[in-house]
Amino acid sequence: MPVIDVITETETLTMTVIAEFAAPVERVWAAYSDPRQLERFWGPPGWPATFTAWDHTVGGRAQYTMHGPRGERASGYWEFLAIDEPHGFEVLDGFADDEGNPNPDLPAMRMAVRFEPTDDGTRMTMTSYLQSIEALEQMVEMGAIEGTRTAMAQLDAVLQDLREYAQGKGTRVELLDDTHVRITRLVEGSRELVWRAHHDPQLIQQWMLGPDGWEMTECVAATEVGETYRNSWAPVGDTEGEPFGFEGELLLTDAPRRAVTTERMQGMAEPQTLNDLNLYEEDGATLVTVLIEYPDLATRDMILATGMADGMEASFARLESTVLAA
Repeated sequence: MPVIDVITETETLTMTVIAEFAAPVERVWAAYSDPRQLERFWGPPGWPATFTAWDHTVGGRAQYTMHGPRGERASGYWEFLAIDEPHGFEVLDGFADDEGNPNPDLPAMRMAVRFEPTDDGTRMTMTSYLQSIEALEQMVEMGAIEGTRTAMAQLDAVLQDLREYAQGKGTRVELLDDTHVRITRLVEGSRELVWRAHHDPQLIQQWMLGPDGWEMTECVAATEVGETYRNSWAPVGDTEGEPFGFEGELLLTDAPRRAVTTERMQGMAEPQTLNDLNLYEEDGATLVTVLIEYPDLATRDMILATGMADGMEASFARLESTVLAA
Protein backbone atom coordinates (compact mmCIF):
# COMPACT_ATOMS: atom_id res chain seq x y z
CA MET A 1 0.00 0.00 0.00
CA PRO A 2 1.48 3.42 -0.96
CA VAL A 3 0.04 5.20 2.11
CA ILE A 4 2.36 4.75 5.06
CA ASP A 5 0.66 7.08 7.53
CA VAL A 6 -2.41 9.29 8.05
CA ILE A 7 -2.10 11.84 10.86
CA THR A 8 -4.95 13.95 12.22
CA GLU A 9 -4.12 16.83 14.59
CA THR A 10 -6.84 18.73 16.40
CA GLU A 11 -4.38 21.43 17.53
CA THR A 12 -3.58 22.45 13.94
CA LEU A 13 -6.89 21.24 12.44
CA THR A 14 -5.06 19.17 9.84
CA MET A 15 -5.09 15.73 8.29
CA THR A 16 -1.77 14.72 6.73
CA VAL A 17 -1.36 11.78 4.37
CA ILE A 18 2.15 10.44 3.77
CA ALA A 19 2.63 8.05 0.86
CA GLU A 20 5.58 6.62 -1.04
CA PHE A 21 5.69 5.56 -4.68
CA ALA A 22 8.26 3.62 -6.68
CA ALA A 23 8.38 6.27 -9.40
CA PRO A 24 10.30 9.54 -9.89
CA VAL A 25 8.83 12.87 -8.84
CA GLU A 26 8.13 13.88 -12.44
CA ARG A 27 6.06 10.74 -13.05
CA VAL A 28 3.98 11.24 -9.89
CA TRP A 29 3.48 14.90 -10.80
CA ALA A 30 2.22 13.84 -14.23
CA ALA A 31 -0.41 11.58 -12.62
CA TYR A 32 -1.72 14.47 -10.51
CA SER A 33 -1.70 17.03 -13.33
CA ASP A 34 -3.55 14.98 -15.97
CA PRO A 35 -7.31 14.55 -15.38
CA ARG A 36 -7.43 11.31 -17.37
CA GLN A 37 -4.84 9.78 -15.03
CA LEU A 38 -6.46 11.30 -11.94
CA GLU A 39 -9.72 9.59 -12.86
CA ARG A 40 -8.08 6.22 -12.29
CA PHE A 41 -7.33 6.84 -8.61
CA TRP A 42 -9.05 10.02 -7.34
CA GLY A 43 -11.89 8.26 -5.58
CA PRO A 44 -11.97 5.03 -3.57
CA PRO A 45 -12.65 1.69 -5.28
CA GLY A 46 -16.25 1.58 -6.43
CA TRP A 47 -16.41 5.38 -6.69
CA PRO A 48 -14.37 6.33 -9.80
CA ALA A 49 -14.13 10.02 -10.62
CA THR A 50 -14.87 11.78 -13.89
CA PHE A 51 -13.31 15.23 -14.29
CA THR A 52 -15.67 17.46 -16.27
CA ALA A 53 -13.58 20.66 -16.07
CA TRP A 54 -9.83 21.19 -15.84
CA ASP A 55 -8.14 24.60 -15.79
CA HIS A 56 -4.67 23.79 -14.46
CA THR A 57 -3.62 27.40 -13.75
CA VAL A 58 -3.42 29.46 -10.58
CA GLY A 59 -6.98 30.66 -10.04
CA GLY A 60 -8.35 27.95 -12.33
CA ARG A 61 -10.83 25.28 -11.29
CA ALA A 62 -11.24 21.56 -11.73
CA GLN A 63 -14.61 19.83 -11.28
CA TYR A 64 -15.28 16.14 -10.86
CA THR A 65 -18.02 13.68 -9.99
CA MET A 66 -17.53 10.31 -8.32
CA HIS A 67 -20.01 7.62 -9.37
CA GLY A 68 -21.03 4.99 -6.80
CA PRO A 69 -21.90 1.40 -7.72
CA ARG A 70 -25.63 1.86 -7.08
CA GLY A 71 -25.92 5.06 -9.10
CA GLU A 72 -24.91 7.43 -6.28
CA ARG A 73 -23.09 10.65 -7.18
CA ALA A 74 -20.72 12.82 -5.17
CA SER A 75 -19.22 15.92 -6.78
CA GLY A 76 -16.32 18.15 -5.83
CA TYR A 77 -14.05 20.90 -7.07
CA TRP A 78 -10.47 22.12 -6.81
CA GLU A 79 -9.53 25.78 -7.04
CA PHE A 80 -5.82 25.98 -7.78
CA LEU A 81 -4.10 28.34 -5.32
CA ALA A 82 -0.48 27.54 -6.20
CA ILE A 83 1.36 25.34 -8.72
CA ASP A 84 5.04 24.48 -8.34
CA GLU A 85 5.79 21.94 -11.09
CA PRO A 86 6.89 19.21 -10.40
CA HIS A 87 7.28 19.68 -6.65
CA GLY A 88 3.66 20.20 -5.63
CA PHE A 89 0.49 22.24 -5.73
CA GLU A 90 -2.12 23.75 -3.44
CA VAL A 91 -5.88 23.84 -3.92
CA LEU A 92 -9.09 24.79 -2.20
CA ASP A 93 -10.81 21.39 -2.07
CA GLY A 94 -14.57 21.28 -1.56
CA PHE A 95 -17.80 19.44 -2.22
CA ALA A 96 -20.15 20.60 -4.95
CA ASP A 97 -23.47 19.95 -6.62
CA ASP A 98 -23.70 18.43 -10.10
CA GLU A 99 -23.18 21.88 -11.68
CA GLY A 100 -19.98 22.47 -9.71
CA ASN A 101 -21.44 24.97 -7.23
CA PRO A 102 -19.89 24.69 -3.74
CA ASN A 103 -21.95 22.78 -1.19
CA PRO A 104 -22.11 24.94 1.97
CA ASP A 105 -23.33 22.03 4.12
CA LEU A 106 -20.05 20.09 3.79
CA PRO A 107 -16.58 21.26 4.84
CA ALA A 108 -14.17 22.81 2.35
CA MET A 109 -10.44 22.77 3.06
CA ARG A 110 -7.10 23.98 1.81
CA MET A 111 -5.04 21.04 0.55
CA ALA A 112 -1.28 21.29 0.02
CA VAL A 113 0.52 18.48 -1.83
CA ARG A 114 4.31 18.12 -1.93
CA PHE A 115 6.45 15.61 -3.85
CA GLU A 116 10.00 14.88 -2.66
CA PRO A 117 12.56 12.49 -4.18
CA THR A 118 13.69 9.46 -2.18
CA ASP A 119 16.23 6.73 -2.87
CA ASP A 120 13.42 4.50 -4.19
CA GLY A 121 11.13 7.03 -5.82
CA THR A 122 8.87 9.74 -4.40
CA ARG A 123 7.42 10.66 -1.02
CA MET A 124 4.15 12.55 -1.14
CA THR A 125 2.93 14.67 1.76
CA MET A 126 -0.67 15.83 1.40
CA THR A 127 -1.93 18.11 4.17
CA SER A 128 -5.55 19.22 4.43
CA TYR A 129 -6.30 22.27 6.58
CA LEU A 130 -9.80 22.34 8.07
CA GLN A 131 -11.70 25.34 9.40
CA SER A 132 -12.84 23.85 12.71
CA ILE A 133 -12.65 20.79 14.92
CA GLU A 134 -16.21 19.97 13.87
CA ALA A 135 -15.21 20.02 10.20
CA LEU A 136 -12.21 17.77 10.91
CA GLU A 137 -14.38 15.33 12.86
CA GLN A 138 -17.02 15.36 10.13
CA MET A 139 -14.44 14.53 7.48
CA VAL A 140 -13.11 11.61 9.53
CA GLU A 141 -16.64 10.36 10.22
CA MET A 142 -17.35 10.42 6.47
CA GLY A 143 -14.55 7.85 5.98
CA ALA A 144 -11.85 10.17 4.63
CA ILE A 145 -8.98 8.20 6.16
CA GLU A 146 -9.92 4.78 4.81
CA GLY A 147 -11.13 6.29 1.55
CA THR A 148 -7.77 7.98 1.05
CA ARG A 149 -5.86 4.77 1.78
CA THR A 150 -7.85 2.70 -0.72
CA ALA A 151 -7.80 5.44 -3.36
CA MET A 152 -4.01 5.84 -3.14
CA ALA A 153 -3.61 2.06 -3.41
CA GLN A 154 -4.83 2.37 -6.99
CA LEU A 155 -1.99 4.71 -8.00
CA ASP A 156 0.65 1.99 -8.50
CA ALA A 157 -1.27 0.73 -11.53
CA VAL A 158 -1.29 4.26 -12.97
CA LEU A 159 2.40 4.98 -12.46
CA GLN A 160 3.62 1.81 -14.16
CA ASP A 161 3.27 0.58 -17.70
CA LEU A 162 0.22 -1.67 -17.66
CA ARG A 163 2.07 -4.77 -18.80
CA GLU A 164 4.86 -4.11 -16.32
CA TYR A 165 2.25 -3.86 -13.58
CA ALA A 166 0.17 -6.94 -14.38
CA GLN A 167 1.52 -9.14 -17.20
CA GLY A 168 2.26 -12.72 -16.19
CA LYS A 169 0.85 -12.26 -12.69
CA GLY A 170 -2.40 -14.11 -13.38
CA THR A 171 -5.57 -13.45 -11.43
CA ARG A 172 -4.72 -11.43 -8.32
CA VAL A 173 -6.96 -11.19 -5.25
CA GLU A 174 -6.59 -8.25 -2.84
CA LEU A 175 -8.48 -8.08 0.46
CA LEU A 176 -9.31 -4.37 0.82
CA ASP A 177 -11.31 -4.71 4.04
CA ASP A 178 -13.73 -7.12 5.73
CA THR A 179 -16.31 -6.86 2.95
CA HIS A 180 -14.44 -5.72 -0.19
CA VAL A 181 -12.18 -7.76 -2.47
CA ARG A 182 -10.47 -6.51 -5.62
CA ILE A 183 -9.65 -9.01 -8.38
CA THR A 184 -7.41 -8.01 -11.29
CA ARG A 185 -6.28 -9.79 -14.44
CA LEU A 186 -4.47 -8.44 -17.51
CA VAL A 187 -5.98 -9.70 -20.74
CA GLU A 188 -4.25 -9.32 -24.10
CA GLY A 189 -6.93 -7.71 -26.24
CA SER A 190 -8.85 -4.48 -26.78
CA ARG A 191 -11.31 -3.18 -24.22
CA GLU A 192 -14.15 -3.30 -26.74
CA LEU A 193 -13.59 -7.00 -27.39
CA VAL A 194 -13.17 -7.83 -23.71
CA TRP A 195 -16.43 -5.97 -23.03
CA ARG A 196 -18.21 -7.97 -25.74
CA ALA A 197 -16.80 -11.18 -24.29
CA HIS A 198 -18.47 -10.29 -20.96
CA HIS A 199 -21.87 -9.41 -22.48
CA ASP A 200 -22.42 -11.51 -25.63
CA PRO A 201 -23.91 -14.91 -24.62
CA GLN A 202 -22.26 -16.68 -27.57
CA LEU A 203 -18.84 -15.42 -26.47
CA ILE A 204 -19.49 -15.91 -22.75
CA GLN A 205 -20.24 -19.59 -23.29
CA GLN A 206 -16.84 -20.05 -24.93
CA TRP A 207 -14.73 -18.96 -21.97
CA MET A 208 -16.63 -18.45 -18.70
CA LEU A 209 -16.47 -22.14 -17.83
CA GLY A 210 -14.45 -22.19 -14.63
CA PRO A 211 -12.08 -25.12 -13.97
CA ASP A 212 -11.55 -27.87 -16.54
CA GLY A 213 -14.30 -30.45 -16.54
CA TRP A 214 -17.21 -28.00 -16.37
CA GLU A 215 -19.50 -26.55 -19.01
CA MET A 216 -21.90 -23.61 -19.12
CA THR A 217 -25.40 -24.92 -19.68
CA GLU A 218 -27.32 -21.63 -19.60
CA CYS A 219 -26.38 -18.02 -20.33
CA VAL A 220 -28.85 -15.14 -20.25
CA ALA A 221 -27.08 -11.75 -20.44
CA ALA A 222 -28.27 -8.37 -19.15
CA THR A 223 -27.42 -5.33 -21.26
CA GLU A 224 -29.81 -2.67 -19.92
CA VAL A 225 -30.10 -1.36 -16.36
CA GLY A 226 -32.83 -3.27 -14.52
CA GLU A 227 -32.49 -6.42 -16.61
CA THR A 228 -31.58 -9.72 -14.98
CA TYR A 229 -28.95 -12.24 -16.03
CA ARG A 230 -28.69 -15.96 -15.35
CA ASN A 231 -25.71 -18.33 -15.76
CA SER A 232 -25.61 -22.07 -15.02
CA TRP A 233 -22.84 -24.67 -14.97
CA ALA A 234 -22.66 -28.47 -14.74
CA PRO A 235 -19.85 -31.05 -14.53
CA VAL A 236 -18.86 -32.95 -17.65
CA GLY A 237 -18.09 -36.69 -17.85
CA ASP A 238 -16.40 -38.02 -14.71
CA THR A 239 -15.98 -34.60 -13.11
CA GLU A 240 -17.43 -34.56 -9.59
CA GLY A 241 -19.78 -31.84 -8.43
CA GLU A 242 -23.37 -30.66 -8.50
CA PRO A 243 -24.81 -28.27 -11.11
CA PHE A 244 -25.11 -24.68 -9.89
CA GLY A 245 -25.80 -21.20 -11.17
CA PHE A 246 -25.86 -17.49 -10.42
CA GLU A 247 -28.33 -14.75 -11.21
CA GLY A 248 -28.66 -11.06 -10.55
CA GLU A 249 -29.58 -7.60 -11.80
CA LEU A 250 -27.65 -5.03 -13.83
CA LEU A 251 -27.51 -1.84 -11.75
CA LEU A 252 -25.16 0.36 -13.79
CA THR A 253 -23.59 0.20 -17.24
CA ASP A 254 -21.10 2.47 -19.00
CA ALA A 255 -19.98 0.54 -22.08
CA PRO A 256 -17.21 -0.39 -22.65
CA ARG A 257 -15.80 0.70 -19.29
CA ARG A 258 -17.95 -0.36 -16.36
CA ALA A 259 -20.83 -2.62 -15.37
CA VAL A 260 -22.21 -3.19 -11.86
CA THR A 261 -24.39 -6.19 -11.04
CA THR A 262 -25.76 -8.01 -8.05
CA GLU A 263 -25.02 -11.74 -7.78
CA ARG A 264 -26.61 -14.58 -5.81
CA MET A 265 -27.04 -18.31 -6.12
CA GLN A 266 -30.04 -19.21 -8.26
CA GLY A 267 -33.19 -19.52 -6.21
CA MET A 268 -31.68 -17.82 -3.12
CA ALA A 269 -32.22 -14.25 -1.98
CA GLU A 270 -29.12 -14.26 0.24
CA PRO A 271 -26.21 -13.97 0.43
CA GLN A 272 -25.92 -11.43 -2.36
CA THR A 273 -22.78 -9.68 -3.56
CA LEU A 274 -22.23 -6.52 -5.55
CA ASN A 275 -19.84 -7.01 -8.48
CA ASP A 276 -18.27 -3.89 -10.03
CA LEU A 277 -16.51 -4.68 -13.35
CA ASN A 278 -14.07 -2.09 -14.74
CA LEU A 279 -12.01 -2.30 -17.94
CA TYR A 280 -8.98 -0.14 -18.73
CA GLU A 281 -6.99 -0.48 -21.97
CA GLU A 282 -3.40 0.51 -22.64
CA ASP A 283 -1.35 -0.42 -25.73
CA GLY A 284 -3.68 -3.23 -26.82
CA ALA A 285 -3.98 -4.87 -23.39
CA THR A 286 -6.94 -4.57 -21.02
CA LEU A 287 -6.81 -4.63 -17.24
CA VAL A 288 -9.94 -6.35 -15.93
CA THR A 289 -10.79 -5.22 -12.39
CA VAL A 290 -13.69 -6.70 -10.42
CA LEU A 291 -14.49 -5.09 -7.08
CA ILE A 292 -16.71 -7.42 -5.05
CA GLU A 293 -18.71 -6.22 -2.05
CA TYR A 294 -19.80 -8.97 0.35
CA PRO A 295 -22.50 -8.60 3.01
CA ASP A 296 -20.09 -9.59 5.80
CA LEU A 297 -16.68 -11.06 6.60
CA ALA A 298 -17.96 -14.63 7.01
CA THR A 299 -19.54 -14.61 3.55
CA ARG A 300 -16.37 -13.16 2.03
CA ASP A 301 -14.18 -15.89 3.50
CA MET A 302 -16.67 -18.66 2.66
CA ILE A 303 -16.83 -17.69 -1.02
CA LEU A 304 -13.08 -17.19 -1.38
CA ALA A 305 -12.50 -20.63 0.16
CA THR A 306 -14.43 -22.26 -2.70
CA GLY A 307 -11.48 -21.71 -5.05
CA MET A 308 -13.22 -18.89 -6.87
CA ALA A 309 -9.95 -17.26 -7.92
CA ASP A 310 -8.64 -20.49 -9.48
CA GLY A 311 -11.84 -20.84 -11.49
CA MET A 312 -11.59 -17.23 -12.66
CA GLU A 313 -7.98 -17.70 -13.75
CA ALA A 314 -8.90 -20.78 -15.80
CA SER A 315 -11.69 -18.78 -17.45
CA PHE A 316 -9.48 -15.76 -18.18
CA ALA A 317 -6.82 -18.01 -19.72
CA ARG A 318 -9.51 -19.54 -21.92
CA LEU A 319 -10.71 -16.04 -22.85
CA GLU A 320 -7.28 -15.15 -24.18
CA SER A 321 -6.66 -18.45 -25.98
CA THR A 322 -10.06 -18.80 -27.65
CA VAL A 323 -12.20 -15.67 -27.89
CA LEU A 324 -9.48 -13.01 -28.24
CA ALA A 325 -7.17 -15.15 -30.36
CA ALA A 326 -9.89 -15.91 -32.93
